[in-house]
Amino acid sequence: QVQLVESGGGLVQAGGSLRLSCAASGRTFSTSTVGWFRQAPGKERDFVAGISRAGIRTDYANAVKGRFTISRDNAENTVYLQMNSLKPEDTAVYYCAAATHYTLDAGAFGSWGQGTQVTVSS
Repeated sequence: QVQLVESGGGLVQAGGSLRLSCAASGRTFSTSTVGWFRQAPGKERDFVAGISRAGIRTDYANAVKGRFTISRDNAENTVYLQMNSLKPEDTAVYYCAAATHYTLDAGAFGSWGQGTQVTVSS
């Protein structure tokens, strides 16, 4: 089991940037796919970005392509989400999650962090 802790959320103006971090503990982190998801009030939890265990493969939701970048540092047991050109519709609680195989399906992720709030003002 991998334990995950997100950080880096906050309040930012539209057009600004934030970098989220997902710090992991547990021996299996370097062999885990990691995904970022977000949930806005009253909405479903949506996939944002995913990265394979070696960082070779990445995927993004259409809504964030070209603005967000996912990366990982397995030596530091950390995955990052760089968010640029933020929009008010990016406001949500952001969660990182780990899975044992490459997937973009939230239901296949077995370990989740507690989430970090991102608020983008217009």
